[in-house]
Amino acid sequence: MTTSDRPRGAALRQQVLDTALALFSQQGYFNTSIHDIRKEANVSIGAIYHHFGNKERLAKALYDNLLEAMAEEVANATAPHHGCLGQCRAVIAVLFQLSEQQPQVMQFVLMAKHREFLREEPPICSSRPFAAMRLILEQGIASGEVRNIEPWVAATAMFGGALRMMNLALDGVLTQPLDSYLDEVVECGWRAVQA
Repeated sequence: MTTSDRPRGAALRQQVLDTALALFSQQGYFNTSIHDIRKEANVSIGAIYHHFGNKERLAKALYDNLLEAMAEEVANATAPHHGCLGQCRAVIAVLFQLSEQQPQVMQFVLMAKHREFLREEPPICSSRPFAAMRLILEQGIASGEVRNIEPWVAATAMFGGALRMMNLALDGVLTQPLDSYLDEVVECGWRAVQA
């Protein structure tokens, strides 16, 4: 690709984000340099600094974009469902699907130790998709579908097993696709919280 063939503007920004995701997922944040990203994305160092400023701000932009996309997926999955169990099932199903279809995204979101390189970032459990998951349980408690327990405990009981299964899948431990475990994971979580 010649210099004149290189992407510009939004396309360049997205190419850098996609490349950073791939490299951060494969090598880790600390083992990936701006020069690695520049080389793999086939863009100039100046373009990266122009769009992101530095590696930490690039990682922050990537993290924010991925969490926003994940929040939209969760919202879209739960919108057609009424009732806590249906919404919880929809959340787990979409998270399993994302883990299968976009493993690098989910690996970066779930397994990277973000606070090591994004020191000002609040814990991931405070992010929009995870707050939405907790809200589902809070609403379930209010409606009487979920027993009256601390919402953090309810959310951990309902979604903790699913998140662990996703980690196992991302680590290559599971022998079956994640969706084959969906019914059992939902049933186990629901038994822990149902009224």
